[in-house]
Amino acid sequence: MIRIVEVGPRDGLQSETLAVPTDIKVAYVDALSGANLPEIEVSAFVSPRWVPQLADAEDVFKRIRREPGVVYSALVPNLQGFERAMAARVGKIAVFTAASETFNLKNVNASIAESLRRFRPVVDAARAARLPVRGYISTAFWCPYEGRIPPDRVVDVCRQLLDLGVEELSVGDTIGKASPEEVRSLLDAMPSRIPLDRVALHFHDTYHRAVQNALEARKLGIGTFDSSAGGIGGCPYAPGATGNVATEALIEAFRASGQEVSGDLSALAAARRIIAPALGRASG
Repeated sequence: MIRIVEVGPRDGLQSETLAVPTDIKVAYVDALSGANLPEIEVSAFVSPRWVPQLADAEDVFKRIRREPGVVYSALVPNLQGFERAMAARVGKIAVFTAASETFNLKNVNASIAESLRRFRPVVDAARAARLPVRGYISTAFWCPYEGRIPPDRVVDVCRQLLDLGVEELSVGDTIGKASPEEVRSLLDAMPSRIPLDRVALHFHDTYHRAVQNALEARKLGIGTFDSSAGGIGGCPYAPGATGNVATEALIEAFRASGQEVSGDLSALAAARRIIAPALGRASG
């Protein structure tokens, strides 16, 4: 069974310029909760100064309807954010770094090594609280500043995250430039150091290869993929990057290839109709 992590409410909304009302976010998450997906990344407990769109994380978590069996997760950059997340009853936390030094400096104002040191206390606190931890590795294929990222560098960052106690790795094609051949190259470099059952892939669709890349990754043993309903999202630090691969597109492609994957397309369409007008878009 392929596992889909719905990241629309956090990764999808974080770089949107139109402020989305809390009521709409709650309705959006509630609609996604009915889509029979195992995990929804609801928000991020970051400084409102840096990500104003997600300043209402506590309110959203307080008001959403929680379905049994669904994990409601959040991005948490530091201990202050972790304490807020605990108070909001977050079911899983995520920390964030990159495989590109330049991108990491522009994104979190720290080197890769420094970012790992910064969130070590968060990982330790989460493990003490028996909360699962995901680690995001952005620019794992291409960086808008450094170009192609060598697979060995990505593997090294992944290994450091696992050594910190992170349970799941989300390896991201942040600018959506990866090809199936590059996906294969990276995954071929992993098995001696990184168990593939600990890896999720996070594709953006800038060059319209995200579905093809996901199908290639599945052939190589990857079972978890990030996506957002309607393909919303992008990255404010990756010029030209468009949205995440659409959850609907992944589900349809996997099913067409004979793979088993959960997800209610009609519920996803309902979620899309809720959020699209708040972003100034047609619901499709």
